Amino acid sequence: MRREDWGGVVDLIERVVGEEDLLASVVGGVRATVREVAVLPAADIAGHTRALLAAATRALAAGRGPTEAELSFVEELAHTRARQGVPIEAVLGAIHVAERAIWSRARDTAAGSGIDTGLLLDARELYDDWAEAVRARLIRAHREAVAAGSDAPAAERDLTVLRRLLVGGSAAGLAAAEAGLPVGGGLWVLVARPGEHGLEPSLREQAAQTLVAHVDGLLVAVLTRAPAVRAAGVTAGVAGPAEPEELSGARRLALAALTAAESTGRTGAVHVADVAVLAAVADRADLAAMLTDRHRAAWTALGAQARPVALAVRAWLESGREVGTAAGRLFVHPNTVRNRVQRFAEATGIDPFDTFGAMNAWWLCCTWLAAVEGAPAGPAGGGPAGTGPSGAGAYPRG
Repeated sequence: MRREDWGGVVDLIERVVGEEDLLASVVGGVRATVREVAVLPAADIAGHTRALLAAATRALAAGRGPTEAELSFVEELAHTRARQGVPIEAVLGAIHVAERAIWSRARDTAAGSGIDTGLLLDARELYDDWAEAVRARLIRAHREAVAAGSDAPAAERDLTVLRRLLVGGSAAGLAAAEAGLPVGGGLWVLVARPGEHGLEPSLREQAAQTLVAHVDGLLVAVLTRAPAVRAAGVTAGVAGPAEPEELSGARRLALAALTAAESTGRTGAVHVADVAVLAAVADRADLAAMLTDRHRAAWTALGAQARPVALAVRAWLESGREVGTAAGRLFVHPNTVRNRVQRFAEATGIDPFDTFGAMNAWWLCCTWLAAVEGAPAGPAGGGPAGTGPSGAGAYPRG
């Protein structure tokens, strides 16, 4: 075979590999065909595919097998896929899909470029020799990586993967693939206080794929189904379902749900949507500060009655505006509750009978009481932390 003839074949392969739509087509084919790889970001698949194509083209041009540098890249790919939880069969399947697409394109292009079919077959045989050595190294490195990972304690692996999930974005997508979690939504985040309540083993039993670990002083779990809390008296905040890329925000919402649930004395698994107002209040200390600043004069005008008025308005609103129920909670006469609600409305200009006025009245009274009592602002018995405005403690001196 003449050198120029072989050069024509190599030029053909380089031209095919360099076609703009080929890589996108290969990635699309891999994601549509190999389920375990489909969960990975397209950029991840494209990057590794591009590198393998470039290495194979260099080997064809030189008429050689893989170099040690190329095999080192293959080992890195194997370790990456093992960490992502992609089985070796899926890795090899993805490579096969890519090979089939490339050589099909090369065969079609050769027919219109005057390239002898025999030369193309020679190139394919040389590629197969190169690919066989690559596959052998890939399989060995993948098995070694899986064995090394299995030696690590399960709790340590869960914590590592869970932290990557909670970062959000593409890192979470890769971590989800490694943990075998679905990437089409359907992930739930639970946050609870650590303790001897048996919640952790209970969560592990609720779904086949569950990650549970202690993260930043909290018990955090990611599950494939809505979690339940069976232990009596235990409270947990829940958010979801969410995509892996959204888990960072879901964890924040679950924590807000936990704080809100604790403030109202709720137990069990409390979804953030069930305590949405409380969760929002807990997250907006800046608005609480503006609200109290606006009504600073009202606090001063109420004088020694400011705290009793705030207690009465809060209890009345939390009792569904039932005067008798609120009076029972406060151990006062129903008329006392009515009078204090009226005094609050006159001092602040807020109409607590209006829907939005009631929300502002409740929030203002919770924040006032937090400033006086040094407790988190929220319903009777405590509330979401972080809602008391800075400097609000000065109100009692008014």
